[in-house]
Amino acid sequence: MKRHPEVMEDNQEKEKEVKELLSKSETKILRVTWCGTNNVIRAKGVHKDNMDAVFRNGVGLCTGVMAMPVMYDVVVEGSGIGPVGELRLTPDWDTLRFLPYARNNAGVMADLFKHSGEPSELCPRYFLRRMIAEAANHEVMIKAGFENEFNLLRRKQVEEGVGQLEPTDDTVYAMSFSMDKNLDVMMDIMDNLSKQSVKLELWHAEAANGQQELAIRYSDVMTAANQQIIVKETVKAVAMKHGLIASFMPKIFADQAGNGNHVHLSIHSPHGKNLVPSEDGENKLSTVASQFIAGMLEHLPALMAITVPSTNSYHRVVPSTWSGAFQCWGVENREAAIRVTINRHSPSPTHFELKTIDGCANPYLALGTIIAAGLDGIKRGLQLPPPVNTDPMQLSEKERSKLKVPRLPKNLKESMEAFKKDEVLNEALGPSMAKSVLSVREAEWAAMKDMHLKDEVNLLLQRY
Repeated sequence: MKRHPEVMEDNQEKEKEVKELLSKSETKILRVTWCGTNNVIRAKGVHKDNMDAVFRNGVGLCTGVMAMPVMYDVVVEGSGIGPVGELRLTPDWDTLRFLPYARNNAGVMADLFKHSGEPSELCPRYFLRRMIAEAANHEVMIKAGFENEFNLLRRKQVEEGVGQLEPTDDTVYAMSFSMDKNLDVMMDIMDNLSKQSVKLELWHAEAANGQQELAIRYSDVMTAANQQIIVKETVKAVAMKHGLIASFMPKIFADQAGNGNHVHLSIHSPHGKNLVPSEDGENKLSTVASQFIAGMLEHLPALMAITVPSTNSYHRVVPSTWSGAFQCWGVENREAAIRVTINRHSPSPTHFELKTIDGCANPYLALGTIIAAGLDGIKRGLQLPPPVNTDPMQLSEKERSKLKVPRLPKNLKESMEAFKKDEVLNEALGPSMAKSVLSVREAEWAAMKDMHLKDEVNLLLQRY
């Protein structure tokens, strides 16, 4: 494979260092990992005896994999992708890590390249890189940190058929007994994440039975996206070692809270200065932050095809559940889709939170489209509407109409329709990626739109 100078030169410089690391370790399998348009994390394991081939050529991948829905491994119609063609999974050696939960295994994130050595338009990491560069052209840098919610479950044995799912506890939000109940598995998870250089901030029980939350410290958006892959892989693998199932699926139990994947965002200058707070007064947004959030708000219905991309996602995004079901923002308003947080000490605010996002999202596509939406707000100088300081559901239809606070898409079909009309997001993704994303979403909607929640859970529980 011809090496492209944009990325491959760094790999060449790293090659000797990486070979030495792998040879000194007891690594027998290198997992080359990627996340496609159906948002399932996948990997190919390269044996230690074949490492030289990875440095020369990467690992082969059928192009059709980038147009497969979550239900099955068949290329969807209308994607523009067929059985012909191959991409190369090319390791980003800066992401190399040894997997403490998997004996003799190491892992590395992969970029998708064409045989020519050019980055593939179907590569989610390449898309995020382009958006990072676009932000730099506007003299801003975005940082992000995710709050990961997931359920810890076990199969309850029954006489016939598959065992019913049973949460590991029946506690409520932040109940300390849940920490004791799940201590062994959660400490093991956190130790394994720390060994992979994932910086943790907070752990607590969430509102649903067996539901946990791990908040990851903010970083540049590429690192944040990489860490999301690491978190999901690690949580699920370590839980399995404890005889449990961990799932980031948005809605597992109809009568309990769902799993979000809220992302906290901040805007910085090229020199690292936080640009979110206004210099005109405490607890006020700067002009650039207001414009960025205004762009996110305007594009949010279309963004949802990326950030809450499953039919199951919309069982969670409902009013009065702190999931961001209305197209509005607010200061410390957990019902708003975008919440601006206030700090106890100056400067304030320094970041804001998108709540309309979950664990089914591809983190590279999600952060990339968020940046595209925000930059559109900056380019056009969009004005941020007044904040909403109550639960929009408590307002009448007339009041919401007057305040211009519409309900966000109620299902995947509605968000897909918004995505089709959104020229900014489609242009940012590029025609190949946009077509692949939309065709996969349409296939998933057709297959699952009438599916009962129980059947969704059976299908998606271990996908996400």
